[in-house]
Amino acid sequence: MSSAILEAASDQQIEKRIQKHRTATTRLTIKTAKGVPLANQAVTIRQTNHEFLFGCNIFPLKKLRTPALEEGFQKRFAELLNYATVPFYWSGYEREEGQTQAARLKEMATWCVAHDIRVKGHTLVYHQTIPEWSATKSFAEFKRLQLERVTREVKEFAGLIDIWDVTNETCWAPGHLKGQHPVAKLTRKMGRVGIVKEAYGLARKANPKATLVLNDCDPTPLYAKLVRESLAAKAAVDVVGIQSHMHKGYWGLERAWKVCEQYAKFGRPLHFSELTILSGILQKDHSWALTRTDWFSTAEGEELQAKQVRDFYRLLFSHPAVAGITWWDFADEGAWLGAPAGLVRKDMSPKPAYEELYKLIKKDWWTPEQKLMTDAKGVVEFAGFLGAHEVQVKREKVAFSVDKAGKGSAVVRVKA
Repeated sequence: MSSAILEAASDQQIEKRIQKHRTATTRLTIKTAKGVPLANQAVTIRQTNHEFLFGCNIFPLKKLRTPALEEGFQKRFAELLNYATVPFYWSGYEREEGQTQAARLKEMATWCVAHDIRVKGHTLVYHQTIPEWSATKSFAEFKRLQLERVTREVKEFAGLIDIWDVTNETCWAPGHLKGQHPVAKLTRKMGRVGIVKEAYGLARKANPKATLVLNDCDPTPLYAKLVRESLAAKAAVDVVGIQSHMHKGYWGLERAWKVCEQYAKFGRPLHFSELTILSGILQKDHSWALTRTDWFSTAEGEELQAKQVRDFYRLLFSHPAVAGITWWDFADEGAWLGAPAGLVRKDMSPKPAYEELYKLIKKDWWTPEQKLMTDAKGVVEFAGFLGAHEVQVKREKVAFSVDKAGKGSAVVRVKA
């Protein structure tokens, strides 16, 4: 590890950056409904959510084998995370033409919103998952259906789902199935940048308030080129998504820092959109399609996973360009490839990695409850992490947001 990266990854520098980029000192003025400063009043300040997105895919929601597993999954997910990815893979979303799973995904998204969890739709243009019926269409008809699908889903879910991976792994689409796959043909015809610009433009038009994430499976030079050229073409890309599945080996902090620095140069927030660190043996084969039944979590693996999770999250949280991290998958039960990838075990009991993340997210990086007294001008000052907060005056609670690091101010009005 180079000396510069060694310094950047040190505990001292990580904590320094976290304080600089993730916290604020806020001057809060509390007034009555008529605008009169509420002087010499006891108040309580609490944090209610993070600005930073701590997430996971939530694909198994309401599909687990037993009520006990379902209850455990929902409880553990909601008490830790504020961000969830729901599945819009076309092959599962519209198995029969015109018959979608919109009702189920609205139910999933509504559960998330009820638990103060933001929702992302994943994904609308992806060469790995198209319904069988679509492959029988002519090229022109497939293109129309694929692009119309972007508009249809983004518009229908606007207000409920306002974050989207519009495309996924576009770098690898042109060669899929030796170029004979419908999405491969479409990507070759339009070009990688062309399909990104078209699809993201349609998504922006369907929901102007949406946050649109460009997502790919590996931060290779090819992906950096796609990001650079898509932005140069003025594609409606708001966030750069970086997958980091570590089934075959832990990245380490040096590689993570280098990736953050490389992609931060594009001037867009970064999401580590699919993050996996195992709690068992590493993947020994080279297949990303084979689901194994003999891949288990181990006590030794869980301890190592916890350490790596803590180190990785701390480094990413400290980098000013990173705005979100999405774990993949939440539980070993039903995990992709059958891997021991969960933060919780198959019975939904928490692994040490879960406990480490809970400590970071809900304790170390959480504004402690503060009981204060306003001054003669109705002002209190407090330090805390960025995100949603509330001030309680007597029995009344009023929400406000701390969304800019450094020093800031906010004004709330109460009935008292």
